Amino acid sequence: MTAVRTVTVVGASLAGLHAARGLRSQGYDGRLVVVGEERHRPYDRPPLSKEFLTGDGDPGEGLGPLALTDPEEEAELDAEWLLGIRAEALDTAAGEIRLTGGRALRTDGVVIATGATPRTLPLPPLDGVHTLRTLDDALRLRAELRAGAERAVVIGAGFIGAEVASSCAALGLDVTVVEAAPLPLVPQLGEEMARVCAGLHARGGATLLCGTGVAGLRGAGRVTGVELTDGRVLPADVVVVGVGVRPVTGWLEGSGLALDDGVRCDEGCVTALPGVVAVGDVARLAQPGTARTVRAEHWTSGMLQGDVAARNLLAGSTVERFDALPYFWSDQYGARIQYAGRRASGDTVRILEGDPADGGGFLAVYERDGVPTAALGVDRPRPFMRLRRELARAPQPAGR
Repeated sequence: MTAVRTVTVVGASLAGLHAARGLRSQGYDGRLVVVGEERHRPYDRPPLSKEFLTGDGDPGEGLGPLALTDPEEEAELDAEWLLGIRAEALDTAAGEIRLTGGRALRTDGVVIATGATPRTLPLPPLDGVHTLRTLDDALRLRAELRAGAERAVVIGAGFIGAEVASSCAALGLDVTVVEAAPLPLVPQLGEEMARVCAGLHARGGATLLCGTGVAGLRGAGRVTGVELTDGRVLPADVVVVGVGVRPVTGWLEGSGLALDDGVRCDEGCVTALPGVVAVGDVARLAQPGTARTVRAEHWTSGMLQGDVAARNLLAGSTVERFDALPYFWSDQYGARIQYAGRRASGDTVRILEGDPADGGGFLAVYERDGVPTAALGVDRPRPFMRLRRELARAPQPAGR
């Protein structure tokens, strides 16, 4: 790789920020540019579906407790922040990124950290219908929830949908969650544990409807109801669509990068194009020792990948691979769910602490041929973290 005089991080996100930090911490002292489509500096997304929705504070220009940086650190990063600007194309032959407004940004290295955007349903554009990904999304949703809404319908019972439903219930709304699958979270947790976690909705006062989809919306100008595929109509003042996300890769079409539900990378976040790495929700990484690739939509993965990607970008080749144990958490209806590991279909579950049947907290371990592969805890933070550390140190069984 030729001398790196300018590195551009595309995406002022958690993953993009940690890549920028990694570049500086590893001695890069050249020009550093951060391009962000949103007008905000990097901020923490997990609270948006939880305490931010139920709280009263205005984040303001400084973003308050959501901020991931402060003025002192920004001065140390010595980066150029191009915010409210979208990257529209990557031309590696010319060594430039084309931005909105026709501007071309010359660069030697690129960190792709454009994240993901919510999937939508083919529904009419009515007022009162929301998705939740950005701070501005959360501000709009919070304003509606506090403007006299009484009934909320959440479409999708994944982690974000469940967290939004929990927040709506905490605000006193009548909440119904609609899930097309027979049971939510089976791919992540397996059927047995998914059924336990699905029970949190009833404990929190929300209604969970599984095995039915959405046929359409009712309302003229503003939503008044959700029509289900089984013929039922759910009255609604607010509707939140939480049916997953898709990686933001449209601007990379024609760049020469391999795009497959994300940007395909090797085990160290390095793409097939010289001087280009990818991190966070947009990165699809090869898995050591297998033909599998994985795109992890987890806060911890986005944070940790940045340092690895920065090191490999500066080295000009893959000198370090990303092999951190997957970890995520979710707060729902007063319960904290924590998961770590690489569960596969066919792994068995063994309860180590507590009893899921009594509605309280518990700690479970997934096993394959007697070897632990993953852990799940509900309201068991300390023993869960001990088990997580043990999993991270232990060799994983074959078949991943």
